[in-house]
Amino acid sequence: MVHKTRFITTLAVLALLMFSCAEEEAVVLQEGTASWYGPGFHGQRTSSGEIYDANDTTAAHRTLPFDTVVRVVNTENDSTIHVRINDRGPYVGDRIIDLSRYAAERLDMMEEGTAHVRLELVEAGSPIPEDLSRELFTIQLAEYSGPFYAGRFAEDALEQVGDGIRVEKVRMFQRTRYMVYYGQYESMGKAREDLIRLREMGYNGFVKQIN
Repeated sequence: MVHKTRFITTLAVLALLMFSCAEEEAVVLQEGTASWYGPGFHGQRTSSGEIYDANDTTAAHRTLPFDTVVRVVNTENDSTIHVRINDRGPYVGDRIIDLSRYAAERLDMMEEGTAHVRLELVEAGSPIPEDLSRELFTIQLAEYSGPFYAGRFAEDALEQVGDGIRVEKVRMFQRTRYMVYYGQYESMGKAREDLIRLREMGYNGFVKQIN
């Protein structure tokens, strides 16, 4: 009986030590207000190209790389959930993350609509930006399945709009696409100003966040 008690006590100590180490190793990315989205967005395409599923454990963040997994801690009730970033937003006030409906339910924040949360890094989809508040935008002018037509479009546009045109190869839905972009901006407002000018020149593009 004594040996069994000592064995159980040892296991308890080891479990406590492992828990303490996990807590110490947690990388806190941000703290702030979380919101959720669902109605009107379910079934629509996200910024990553995926289809938004309100019943999945996903979320939108302004700058965290797609496929980054974060542990969201509701600091008001200590409930937690892991979510994967697959969309951009929220763009309301100082909110830092927009959760799927299911994630919001797990955090018990449906009634209030928002909650104060802490974001802890679980797995990075790609290198994490040093400044999560710094957003970058561009203007997408065209999209092609092959490089030839994308390059020809870019050459023609270069003659009219000048420097700032570029072609980037993007992997989407297990297919390679060639995007024609114009410019790089640190504010959506400035990008929209240039978009108005480009539309007057006959280019029907749209502003897109690139980080």
